[in-house]
Amino acid sequence: MASTPIIKTVRRQFKALFVSDAFEGILLIAVAATAMFVANSAVSESYHHLFHGELFPSETFKLNTLHLWINDALMVIFFFVVGLEVKRELIAGNLSDPKQRTLPVLAAIAGMAAPALVYITIAGDAPNLERGWAIPAATDIAFAMGVVGLLGSRVPAALRLFLLTVAIVDDIGAVMIIAIFYTANLKLAWLVGSLVVLGVMIAMNRMGVNRVFPFILAAIALWFCVLNSGVHATIAGVLAALTIPMRTQDDNSMLENLEHGLVGWNAYLVVPIFGFANAGVDISDLGLEALIDPLPLAVAAGLVIGKQVGIFSCVFLADKLGIAKKPASCSWPEVWGVTILCGIGFTMSLFIGELAFPGYRLLIDEAKIGILTGSLISAVLGYVVLRLTTTHPEEKDDPTSPVV
Repeated sequence: MASTPIIKTVRRQFKALFVSDAFEGILLIAVAATAMFVANSAVSESYHHLFHGELFPSETFKLNTLHLWINDALMVIFFFVVGLEVKRELIAGNLSDPKQRTLPVLAAIAGMAAPALVYITIAGDAPNLERGWAIPAATDIAFAMGVVGLLGSRVPAALRLFLLTVAIVDDIGAVMIIAIFYTANLKLAWLVGSLVVLGVMIAMNRMGVNRVFPFILAAIALWFCVLNSGVHATIAGVLAALTIPMRTQDDNSMLENLEHGLVGWNAYLVVPIFGFANAGVDISDLGLEALIDPLPLAVAAGLVIGKQVGIFSCVFLADKLGIAKKPASCSWPEVWGVTILCGIGFTMSLFIGELAFPGYRLLIDEAKIGILTGSLISAVLGYVVLRLTTTHPEEKDDPTSPVV
């Protein structure tokens, strides 16, 4: 018996769950949901003590909680992979061609500025909230591409590429924001030490060192110096990645080998651990009214409204003014659907939220509520819009396919 169109559709959706992009997004959803469940269960006290309980006095070493080790040490791997990806894209990827990078770069800039403006408009007058302006500025690559993965081959390749490139440029902007706006109490000696180690790594690149081990040792030394310098330690991951040779003397790509070796660990271990440690919020302490407090409302609005308005307006104007064309063979509703997905700000937004309000647990938790709410709305709305405006290749010539 021939399969019905409905069965075919269900089969495609089931297979889509196990493609890499989709699985990463589903994993992050599951991690966030689990963290929220645990944080509001009978073991919530144990959950918070696990991550925030002191392991030893801070005088012994500044990373004296598991939460700090995750955010300031483990997440260096995440930022290292981001740096590798950025360098590869700049040298041999989509960002290496001025014509190809014009639209994503402009869109990413607009997609960071508009959410910040929305945030400031809503929360700007509230005391102590101005430092959170960058929270809704970042897009989570894994989460956004995961939603696209659920749609299978419905989403045109050009649109997938546009989303991926915007998210990469977004990451560059987020790293710059962290380095510039969330750095305080610089310690000159450690900063000089960081620059010396970075100089050594650049020299190793220029001298043609073709073994990974010296770079890894130097990267650890760079992390330790940056950690004590006042600049956030994760910046060391990006800086170290930029010194990794694209090609070695034996014509191997050390950069690509490292990226391929770490990307799985990053996606399936580092980011989920970070998400589980940071996404849990005890909403019983906040109450439902917290959803309409200035901070969570500003963050959620920045992600849901600011992202899509900023990016879509930029793409539309660039296309109409002849600055750059919209993704080939894509309709404006499809472009709109992808811009909505850019409002998923899970990993970077959670990270910036921790940096924006150090020592203010209530504000950090309210920011998390806004991030999770805004990201969930963006994910669901973006999926629905793309599901309604795109067609699976097998359905294009099938008159019996259900209209959705």
